[in-house]
Amino acid sequence: MRVRNFESQLWLPQPREKVFAFFSNPQNLDLITPPWLRFQTVTSRPIEMHLGWLIDYKLCIRGFPVRWRSEITAWERPVRFVDEQLRGPYRLWIHEHTFIEGDNGTLVCDRVHYAVPFRLVDAPVAGATRCGTNFPLSSRHVAPALRRLYLRSAAPA
Repeated sequence: MRVRNFESQLWLPQPREKVFAFFSNPQNLDLITPPWLRFQTVTSRPIEMHLGWLIDYKLCIRGFPVRWRSEITAWERPVRFVDEQLRGPYRLWIHEHTFIEGDNGTLVCDRVHYAVPFRLVDAPVAGATRCGTNFPLSSRHVAPALRRLYLRSAAPA
């Protein structure tokens, strides 16, 4: 099995606690995942993330519907968390999210270790990189979604 690595970073001008809360909410994945994957969280809501939590998703890879189940295998609020695929399209998927506070904002770092099931099957990560998007982190998708959430939570009641 050939394990591949993908890393990306995104700086957001928001406090770490708020950025961590955004990324650790699985429903926000529906907003920030590239639309061509048709990603949808199917776990009942609300979802309270914690160590050992299981989350189910569905998505499409090259037009084929896929079910995905992840487990949260590390949870260090508001510094980092790790999700690992238990069932899904990959032979291996370990996704570490790290949040570093500084410079009046937060640096979000993603590190993914993954292996595709067949050489001929292209992984969404590799395909997204070639298409010019930084999946799993893309400022084109993340920043507007986080901005909407921030403005909504900052609005007077």
